[in-house]
Amino acid sequence: MKRWIWKFRRLRKSFSKATSTSTNSAAKLVDINLPVEGVFHNLMLISIKKSYPGQARKVMNAIWSLGQAMFTKCIIVVDEDVNVQDIGEVTLKVLNHIDPERDIQFTLGPVDSLDHASRLPNYGSKMGIDATRKWPSEGFYRPWPDEILMDEKTKALIDGKWKTLAKELGIE
Repeated sequence: MKRWIWKFRRLRKSFSKATSTSTNSAAKLVDINLPVEGVFHNLMLISIKKSYPGQARKVMNAIWSLGQAMFTKCIIVVDEDVNVQDIGEVTLKVLNHIDPERDIQFTLGPVDSLDHASRLPNYGSKMGIDATRKWPSEGFYRPWPDEILMDEKTKALIDGKWKTLAKELGIE
C-alpha cells in the first residue's frame, strides 16, 4: 500500500507540472487505480473533482504527456463520487454516463514496446473515456437523473432470496 501512495503522490506532482497553466490542477485528482486486469499500464481509472467543462479530456492528455504514463493505452475519467478501486461501480457509472460518440477520444502516440496489438512497433492508438456527468456548458441540457437506491428492507429481502436460490442450485 505504501508503494501505491508513493506512486499516487509522484503522479500528482508530475500532473501538477504538466497542467501548470491551471492553478492547483493536481488537487482535482481524487483517486487513481491501475487495475491488475489492465496489466497496470493498459488501463488507468481516474476520479476527478470536476470544476470546468472539458476537464476530463485535459486530464487524459496531461497523463499521456507524463513519463511512463504516456504508455497508458486506455484512460477512464469519472466523477469524484465514484470509487475507482471498485471495478463494478466504475463499470456501472461508465456505461450509464457515456454517449460513445461524444465521450470517447482516440489519439495516436508512443506505446509500450511490448504491446503486440499496436499497428507499428512503439507507435499506436490510445483511448480516453470521459465518463463524468455532463454539464449544460458541455452541450448537455437534459436533467441528469438521480441514482436509484434500494432501502435496507429491500436489500435484506433480495439478499435472503439470493441465499435461498444459491442453496437450491447447490452453489453456496
